[in-house]
Amino acid sequence: MLKIRQSPFFDPRGHPTARVTTLTYDFPDGYVVPRHYHDRDQLVYASQGVMTVRTDEGTWVVPTQRAVWIPARVPHGITMSGAVSMRTLYLKSALMHALPRSCCVVNVSLLLRELILHACKFPRLSSKVRIQSHLLDFLVDQLETVRAIPLQLPSPRDSRAVRVAQILLNDPGDQRPLEEICKTAGASKRTVERLFQLETSMSFGKWRQQLRLMHAMRLLAAGENITNAALEAGYSTPSAFISMFKRMLGASPHRYFKNPL
Repeated sequence: MLKIRQSPFFDPRGHPTARVTTLTYDFPDGYVVPRHYHDRDQLVYASQGVMTVRTDEGTWVVPTQRAVWIPARVPHGITMSGAVSMRTLYLKSALMHALPRSCCVVNVSLLLRELILHACKFPRLSSKVRIQSHLLDFLVDQLETVRAIPLQLPSPRDSRAVRVAQILLNDPGDQRPLEEICKTAGASKRTVERLFQLETSMSFGKWRQQLRLMHAMRLLAAGENITNAALEAGYSTPSAFISMFKRMLGASPHRYFKNPL
């Protein structure tokens, strides 16, 4: 049985002098890696399945063949949708300058994918070993060019907005209008709209759409067909969901998951 140490901090490889260390795990559907943090920047790549990463700042969905960037010392937990093959790089913070000091989901080119998979054959990459030094330089060069994709759901902080968000997080397919949800949460519609814009930098409507998209992606990864995923995520028809998906991510769900890049 796979076990992960449930401490707030761990270094899975224990090579403090290595510029990059690696970790490979295969997880079953529904597995949860409990909240923890690292002393290094982390790139978590999903070669199979979908991961959901949660921090104090928000939630990120990481589809197959994409990766999530998690800066050092950011507490996070990870939930698996479908069987997940995770490949992780831990990088000394001084290595990366182009990537932000906050979490983001990034596209992974075919070249970068092969570099990640090859790097994970080594427990660590050392600049003192010639072949590893070349791989390390090439890997860092490719990471400097990755592009972030909009798969983040920021978390509001005000208790009134949090109550509204939690109602929808519990049931992303809830089709009630905002005014009705606000009554349940004990807040005014105008106040909630203002708080979402202020605290998440998204309108409430955009936040809700993002929640539905991310929920549908997890369902698709777990094996649901497009029709069921669309309806459970709150879309009236599969065609409405497909249209939104293409607008947000540039491809139909079928093409996105089958040929991600």
